[in-house]
Amino acid sequence: MTVFEKIEAQQKEKEESAAWMVGEQLKEICKADPHCADIISADLDNKEMSIVAAERKIAEWADKKHRENKGNRVCVPPNVADRILRDFYGLPAAGAASPAKTVDPTPEILDLADFL
Repeated sequence: MTVFEKIEAQQKEKEESAAWMVGEQLKEICKADPHCADIISADLDNKEMSIVAAERKIAEWADKKHRENKGNRVCVPPNVADRILRDFYGLPAAGAASPAKTVDPTPEILDLADFL
């Protein structure tokens, strides 16, 4: 099952809920970085790392801001939600380079006799 199928399975019956929106943001992260997609895919197999659990982390931030601002509305900016999701799933910061594939540091040796 692909990471997108896992996300969509968890989004089922939650359409347009906060958890559904988390799933949409996770899809965007996965499209942008295949390394992140691998991490998220593995994490989604764990119930404690579901999109609902991730949404709770964002809600905790929003609740804290609500108490600080003493207002009736709280907005979670996309960059804050992205940071919270990346922290929750242990992903690199947005724009950070994904781990490079291992490259053999030994340069290839050319034998000029091969060209004769």
